[in-house]
Amino acid sequence: MTALHHNLSLKDEIRDFWSMRSETFDTQPGHEIFSPEERQGWLALFARHLGAAAPGAKALDLASGTGVISLLLAELGYGVTGLDLSEAMLARARAKTAGKPIRLYAGDAEDTLEEAGSYDVVATRHLVWTLPDPPAAFREWHRVLKPGGRVGIVDVDMTNPRPGNGRALRLLAKLVRRLSTPKPAPAYAAAHEEIVSRVYFSQGCRPEEIARLLTEAGFVDVVIDRDLGAIHRAQGRFMPLYQRLERASQDRFIVSARKPG
Repeated sequence: MTALHHNLSLKDEIRDFWSMRSETFDTQPGHEIFSPEERQGWLALFARHLGAAAPGAKALDLASGTGVISLLLAELGYGVTGLDLSEAMLARARAKTAGKPIRLYAGDAEDTLEEAGSYDVVATRHLVWTLPDPPAAFREWHRVLKPGGRVGIVDVDMTNPRPGNGRALRLLAKLVRRLSTPKPAPAYAAAHEEIVSRVYFSQGCRPEEIARLLTEAGFVDVVIDRDLGAIHRAQGRFMPLYQRLERASQDRFIVSARKPG
């Protein structure tokens, strides 16, 4: 019972945090899409891992935020349902997705209340690192997918440097930051760090651990793909050098998998 109350409290804090962030969310590179090149990069990534939609195919976009990923999935031909804890985020998404085959409502990614076997695709971006209980979430996503359905998880490990030159890039980013005039830490930074300290992936959202948990939940054909370069180059055009280096040092990836059948 203590753990349940803790998780409910944490989810409330996560909801309130992203509701507060909703006002400026779409102003930041890496959240909203600012160029045709980035948009094409995202479409290619999801097509590679989820496939173009067959007629009548349905996608579930979890932590749908302001609707960025929902719009991409709709462009690939899916009828989209977007769930988010934050009504403030959903209000902005509804304004952006009007007239599209997208329905949006408040919901919990760990307990969607959707019918079993009702979706061809489940997609998330920057959700899994915030989850109090990823194993429960992955079991839920497995449940709502049709046999043969696919999941695509785009996320980032902001704690541990990426394999290869990540550590060197992190050191270089710190040096460039000292020599530049970086923006002051945002007012919400302390709240963000406090939330991060309490989630499942508090020590870093490692893709290998996501892959392991997906396998435990019953998924097969699990793939870790770090080839997001086209997206990151397009985003970097709108970032100062130190931020581009910081992001390049982080382990950014998509993990995809399939429900057997």
